[in-house]
Amino acid sequence: MITLHSLSGKTVAVMGLGKSGLATARALTKGGATVRVWDDNANGRDAAAREGFTVTDLSDMVWDGVDALILSPGIPLTHPAPHPVAASALAAGTPIIGDIELLAREQTNAHFIGITGTNGKSTTTALIGHIFATAKRPAQTSGNLGVPALDLDALGANGSFILEMSSFQLDLTDTLKFDIAVLLNISPDHIDRHGDFDGYIAAKKRIFAGMDSNGIAIVGIDDPKALAIFEELRASNGPNVIPISAANTPSGGVYAKDGILYDALSGDADAVMSLIDIKTLPGRHNHQNAAAAYAAARSAGIAVDAIIKGLRTHPGLPHRQQIIAEIGGVRYVNDSKATNPDATANALASYKSIYWIAGGLGKDGGLDQLSPYLPHVQHAFLIGAAADEIHAAIDGKTPHDMSGDLDTALRAAHAMAQRDSGDNKVVLLSPACASYDQFPNFEARGDAFAAIVRDLQHVACGEARL
Repeated sequence: MITLHSLSGKTVAVMGLGKSGLATARALTKGGATVRVWDDNANGRDAAAREGFTVTDLSDMVWDGVDALILSPGIPLTHPAPHPVAASALAAGTPIIGDIELLAREQTNAHFIGITGTNGKSTTTALIGHIFATAKRPAQTSGNLGVPALDLDALGANGSFILEMSSFQLDLTDTLKFDIAVLLNISPDHIDRHGDFDGYIAAKKRIFAGMDSNGIAIVGIDDPKALAIFEELRASNGPNVIPISAANTPSGGVYAKDGILYDALSGDADAVMSLIDIKTLPGRHNHQNAAAAYAAARSAGIAVDAIIKGLRTHPGLPHRQQIIAEIGGVRYVNDSKATNPDATANALASYKSIYWIAGGLGKDGGLDQLSPYLPHVQHAFLIGAAADEIHAAIDGKTPHDMSGDLDTALRAAHAMAQRDSGDNKVVLLSPACASYDQFPNFEARGDAFAAIVRDLQHVACGEARL
């Protein structure tokens, strides 16, 4: 655990008592701060009380004498309206920050690598962390991935914190200056929390805040919004800028073409390795993730051989095109983390014969980006609140059933995929939607998919023995 000496003797309020909120309260208390905690959910308050924290209704807080409010990134700071506690703290002039900011203020000697983007953040963060581990470089991954930031161990001057940064977390980070900052891509997402697309883009750009010529900015150039940020950074007097791509061949960057990873950081492009046979990195979007991880690791001084070994041995992440099983020659792939259409478009582009399970709680932005990949879909099985919207988008283009729920959809997809002829068949959960209509989060949705697949696998094995 990180001990937060920087707020020793101060009074600090913590709003939101999930894993990161409780970790923050522990680290503050250990460092000698007076801590007041609150959560709108009684379960969170009860968990904090069991640990001995002082539970205080922050809606009644008198902010004079409170040195900071530590806000969970899941709680609105600005849009659609500030949470009442955040609004009262803002009105009183109390600084509002997040746990990543506290980590940065405490671990001033360590290196910080930040990764953001609409899609691919978790995979790229995990890839970089795995490469560092392969190279035996001291590093820890956190942020929007894995353990809470303040549950990490302290690192010395040779250590690196590799942090997946959501737009919400970036909004709560004031002074952290990343040594290496990665922006993968930008497409509409979380508009309700940022007011509009421009607000979302502005939050993502915060990852480059404060970087000077000693810093390295790695930017995907395969979508127009990220490309515009790349051009803006290149024209500034700020960080060194490295382009990464899976659709172009940028000079001075890292890119993937026809499944081959190229290093053009020194000008001439050198073929580094094939990505095609890495099962945990399927599809062009994952090839861009690999390019970003390679560029970050090279920028951190890791040898090419160690990077290649790290990419080849990456175990993959749950819920990101995760292969659960193969039954009767059909692969069953859990891509529950695909909570927006862009992420699902990447998944549909990765396979050629798909029995697609889609739906959930829809997001703004439409479904047009899925159209080029619908020919890959043999049949779709639609679930959840957005089923009617997806039906309207694919009607007349792709055969589909209105399945309603995941269990019905998966069992129907399984029966059809096993019955149909053909090769390279995939039953794919890639919802293009959030999970909150039928599941508490995308992890629970993916776990449910995996459990049903394993049940189908057991049945199939029993039939095979008979």
